[in-house]
Amino acid sequence: MKEPKKIGMLTPSSNTTLEPICSKMLYNVPEVTCHYGRFEVTKISLEQEALSQFDFEPMLKAAELLAHAEVDVIAWNGTSGGWLGFDVDQQLCDAITKRTGIPATTSMLSQVRAFKEHNIKSVHLVTPYIPEINQLIAEQYRKHCNVETINIQGLGQTVNRSFSQVSQDRIEEQIKAVAVSPAEALSVVCTNFPAVDKVKYYEEKYNLPMYDTINVLMWECLIMVDLDPSVIKGWGKVFSRVKVNN
Repeated sequence: MKEPKKIGMLTPSSNTTLEPICSKMLYNVPEVTCHYGRFEVTKISLEQEALSQFDFEPMLKAAELLAHAEVDVIAWNGTSGGWLGFDVDQQLCDAITKRTGIPATTSMLSQVRAFKEHNIKSVHLVTPYIPEINQLIAEQYRKHCNVETINIQGLGQTVNRSFSQVSQDRIEEQIKAVAVSPAEALSVVCTNFPAVDKVKYYEEKYNLPMYDTINVLMWECLIMVDLDPSVIKGWGKVFSRVKVNN
């Protein structure tokens, strides 16, 4: 029997959302499995103590342990590149590959690829983060993929554990608030934020494809292991959209 493709995911230590969601996404996809490695992340802010959580060495050590499982790709299932810079994410991927010999990506780089491949030029942004971080994310979108952020809704939270406890009612209030203006897509940034659990409902009700940092990462990982993303059903239009030529 052919062994499934294996996706290794680097996971924030306080994240309780991404693993269950990824498992549900792959429930009917026996061709691929997910495997997780944690390192310490408890706070999301621009304070030095919080920024230092994303120093490369702890992430690289976690990546090395994932490499013991002979995974086919290593993905940083986190969004720190949104405020540290997408260039930093690319440097991390290069360092992971140099250390392990395994291709790598991140949630934010996956968003960039998805925006480019589907010709997305404007988004609404929803996060649990503070305004300063949301603004940095919008600046990265503009700089790296020429995407304009139309409306932004954050919750001003900094404790990573709290993000997973935000109710779907509160998330919908955020989505409803941004959707008052036209945009081509909804960007949800935070892999400990459970918005994507109701992606089909939100996409249908607000008529916006959701590029959540969990589903876009899974989308790119499937491409990287030579699987058609459309094998995943019910987790967002990103999995069924074809590439748009500019």
